[in-house]
Amino acid sequence: MIYFLTVNYYSTYLVAKLISSLPNSKNPDYKIVIINNSPDDDSIYQLKNESVLILNATSNLGFGSACNLGLKFIYAEDPQAIVWIINPDAYLLENTLDKVQSFFDSHPEISILGTIVHTPVGEVWFAGGRFIDNTGAILTQDLLTNTNTDYVLCDWITGCSLIINLSNFHECPLFDSAYFLYYEDFDFCQRYAQQGHLIAVTKQFGVLHQPSSITNKYVFIKIKHSTYSYLLTLERYTSKLVFSLRLTRLICHAFVLMFIKPQFGLGKFYGVFMYWRR
Repeated sequence: MIYFLTVNYYSTYLVAKLISSLPNSKNPDYKIVIINNSPDDDSIYQLKNESVLILNATSNLGFGSACNLGLKFIYAEDPQAIVWIINPDAYLLENTLDKVQSFFDSHPEISILGTIVHTPVGEVWFAGGRFIDNTGAILTQDLLTNTNTDYVLCDWITGCSLIINLSNFHECPLFDSAYFLYYEDFDFCQRYAQQGHLIAVTKQFGVLHQPSSITNKYVFIKIKHSTYSYLLTLERYTSKLVFSLRLTRLICHAFVLMFIKPQFGLGKFYGVFMYWRR
């Protein structure tokens, strides 16, 4: 069974578009699990049917913790399932369910798989993630355009389109709840890679994504959380020297932004404050 797992935050119209891009809902080979991260958003319930399950969060849990709610539910239902975590502002262009199943039949060694992600105008938005620990650089890199292999190993996968092969885990894999938003996907991949799990990306199937169509509505909140999560990630995966240098550069950049884009600058300062307060 393939479970599509998505998180709703006042985005029913986007989730509806995602669902409409999937095969007929009577298809018994997949289910859709929606985590309602905006509990007062009753409109999401109009999408509920036999194949679409809705789990209500008690409050806005953030992306990672909301996904955890779904992952625990799915793991209890079927610990051998394939879970495709997908953003509500992403959707499929074709029926790829058979391709997904055959991919994991051929490559059961892959625990966490990313797909190629395009923008609506056809540009590559994600095709692999790299991490250079001695500089602290967390990079997206097109690892797929010039290769014909089934997959390419990489360091991290975007949570926009991330597939988990539950059968490779002895217990339910979870995101770290210390992250509210941003970099939880990077941390997820790094933690499980350190346990010996293979992380890879493929172009055999993919999604279209409208970047930041939700978070761009809330610029200050977006920058605040991304800054906090970025510092938390640097603390965990780089040296103290690298952390200090990048923190200094971040603060200097925030000062400049206060005069050009005050919401961005203020968001960065508040993210630093959140980090130090922790």
